[in-house]
Amino acid sequence: MQAEGRERNSLTELRRGVVEHCVLALLGREERYAVELVRELGRRGLITSEGTVYPLLSRLRGRGLVETTWREGGSGPPRRYYRLSGDGVTAVERFRREWAVLSESVEGIIAGGGDQA
Repeated sequence: MQAEGRERNSLTELRRGVVEHCVLALLGREERYAVELVRELGRRGLITSEGTVYPLLSRLRGRGLVETTWREGGSGPPRRYYRLSGDGVTAVERFRREWAVLSESVEGIIAGGGDQA
């Protein structure tokens, strides 16, 4: 049982590590408000609560990777929309390159590919 708990924790940590970059990638496709991000990330099994996204968006904004604008909602209060800044675009491009190498390496090991000497 302890091993199962450790495995779950390591997967949670891995998921946390990539969610930031997934948010940036989603914002690179189109401007969104936080609830849209929560729905998309939840649909893909990456997060389970809004409490994950709001602090993350605040950190990304503080680091200058996203910019925001307020817009009136059709049937509710104004919404804060998020979009990538120039630095955010650069961060997504860099992560895509690094992720391609990392995921290929991990997949090769997990799948039992030949050893590289």
